Amino acid sequence: MNFDDFALRSSKIKNLPLPGRTSHYKMAPLIRIKELEAGQIKKSNPKKAGVLALFYPNRKNGTNLLLILRKSYKGVHSNQIAFPGGKAEKEDFDIMHTALRETHEEVGVPPERISIIRSLSEVYIPPSNFEVKPFMGLYENPRPFVLQKSEVAALVEVPLLDFMDDAKVFTQKLSTSYAKDIDVPAFKLNGYVVWGATAMMLSEIKELLKQVL
Repeated sequence: MNFDDFALRSSKIKNLPLPGRTSHYKMAPLIRIKELEAGQIKKSNPKKAGVLALFYPNRKNGTNLLLILRKSYKGVHSNQIAFPGGKAEKEDFDIMHTALRETHEEVGVPPERISIIRSLSEVYIPPSNFEVKPFMGLYENPRPFVLQKSEVAALVEVPLLDFMDDAKVFTQKLSTSYAKDIDVPAFKLNGYVVWGATAMMLSEIKELLKQVL
């Protein structure tokens, strides 16, 4: 889809109700859903993080969604596909400022060049005790991305048509930080398997966009 058309249509999601948990559960393993429903997962003074789902025009006059491949490190989110973003710092005005600041640091996009469409439903990540607030934004006139080499291994530039394609959603057996060899819903985007909290947030974005595109 032409980016100008996408920008116009996506702005209509501002007034739509957020699907929240309903959309998140579509991309959550059954064991995690049962734990949530049984109240077995409780937040314990979670750390806050903000991330950004950034849409921008590509060279073929279409629209891309930006994801990143995180570097390998000693942690539960090592070498995973994610949105640009990260942990809130004391100097951040609010969690949206966190998402914009971290996006600037990780991929070199100045905050003033991003138009925020809206905030989305928070996702709690028990293994790392993070509560993540996602935002959806437009980057109308993109410059070349600049990777923060200490944090980002690669860019994952996903065409909108691929993201919206239901055939890109599948189930794969994975071993996670909380269970071994379980069926996990995931997206297959640009050859990468996208699961967990990122997939849950993507699911909500996709449901919203389906209503306006």
